[in-house]
Amino acid sequence: MRVVTAAEMREIDRTAIEDYGIPGVVLMENAGRQVVNAVVDMLGNVNDKIILVIAGKGNNGGDGFVVARHLKNMGAEVFVHLLADVSQIKDDAKINLDVWLKMGGKVTNPLNEGKELLDTQLARSHVVVDALYGTGFKGSMRENVVPVVEALNSCPAPVIAVDIPSGLEADTGLVQGPCIKASETVTFGLPKTGLVTGLGPEYCGRLHVADISIPHVVTRGGKTELVTGEKVQQLLPSRTACAHKGDFGHAMVVGGSPGMSGAVCLAARACVRSGAGLVTAAVPWGLHPVVEIKLTEIMTMPLPENVDGFLSEQALEVISELLEKMDVLAIGPGLGTYQETVKLVGEVLKIAKVPCVIDADGINAVAQSGFSLLEMQAGAVLTPHPGEMARLMGCTVAEVQADRLGIARRAAAESGAVVVLKGAGTIVALPGGRAYINNTGNPGMASGGAGDVLTGIIAGLLAQGLSAENAAVAGVYLHGLAGDKAAGEKGKAGILAGDVTEVLPECIKDTKGEPV
Repeated sequence: MRVVTAAEMREIDRTAIEDYGIPGVVLMENAGRQVVNAVVDMLGNVNDKIILVIAGKGNNGGDGFVVARHLKNMGAEVFVHLLADVSQIKDDAKINLDVWLKMGGKVTNPLNEGKELLDTQLARSHVVVDALYGTGFKGSMRENVVPVVEALNSCPAPVIAVDIPSGLEADTGLVQGPCIKASETVTFGLPKTGLVTGLGPEYCGRLHVADISIPHVVTRGGKTELVTGEKVQQLLPSRTACAHKGDFGHAMVVGGSPGMSGAVCLAARACVRSGAGLVTAAVPWGLHPVVEIKLTEIMTMPLPENVDGFLSEQALEVISELLEKMDVLAIGPGLGTYQETVKLVGEVLKIAKVPCVIDADGINAVAQSGFSLLEMQAGAVLTPHPGEMARLMGCTVAEVQADRLGIARRAAAESGAVVVLKGAGTIVALPGGRAYINNTGNPGMASGGAGDVLTGIIAGLLAQGLSAENAAVAGVYLHGLAGDKAAGEKGKAGILAGDVTEVLPECIKDTKGEPV
């Protein structure tokens, strides 16, 4: 499914209106009806229910007037609070405001008349409809609007946001001040970027993408796509009855350092669980006995280390020989940033003739050494979290989070690699400018080792023959899906990275639609 910026959605609306002849007021009517459907789905019979609509002066407010009209006709007691003067309402929004007033509806402005009435009605409401700000909102709200937003967020009634929660930036998912925290959001036509990345998922609640009769030919194209189960189902490899382990690739995971043996073990195990036929974990000599005990189904290889237990440059020769037998290399989990190890990473990436997944300290090593990924002989997938991305791009974490999609695209273009920017709404960016946004996963996955598991999944999919793009897209989806399953079984607090790994095969089975 395509994901759009506010400007792209405006152009889609313009095309539908001007080129296809669909009046804007019809689109507004359809949008309002979709929100009404969400209210009915939430409450059932709305007769005698109390519903409060908070409207702004733009088209978002116009949608709110449509909602108010239909709910009143259905027997609900509807109160409309307009945070603007009636004289400011124009065009299609004015048409719907006039209808509301002619049918006996009233409009109150809590900014002029005080918010005591608003507070009283909020306490009695069954649902609140947020039609205050639309996708054009940026920055922070006017100071006099803030108390109204705070009142909505503290009221007991669920809030349904019209198109986007007021206060959320449509292009980035950035929140720079008070923002409506919706229970549900009904967005129109296509999902907006800010709803599925950054803080969007936290503020929009359950997201509904509603059809408002824009012709599908108008919504096609674009460079950003939401990852869906249907798409991933098409990417996952199938297995014939006579298949053997050699058909599903051999992956090597290079990592580990004193106190960090768990990272490489998690990545290696996730690689196997994602379907790789063979996996070898290559670690410093001192960790090898421990890793051998931890990894029963995985081969291990000791590598030369320095006096402090980190991989030394002498490991290059062994890794080079091993790579001749491998289909993919994952490097970085638990590796450390010892200077000699940093240099080793650059040398390994330079000689590797197989696709590489570069994670954690592998990314830090690239950032410190100045090694250009453009020198690599095969494709690469980078999997940074925001801190690693900031080091890689020479900026701050705040700058990364303020424009996750833009930063990921720039990193992919400059490195020539597929870039996976982890976090809420994980982004997969390609060097050519295309990007994918993933919406599986949950806050319970914010624990040590989760990123190592993702590295292993992507490496395992690469080993089975997927392209770097497809392995990254399918990998982030399955990783999040497994996290959701683990959270469903155990709760979000206390999920271990190993819990995610253990349910991964079942998630792959379900996504592929395979019988039990």
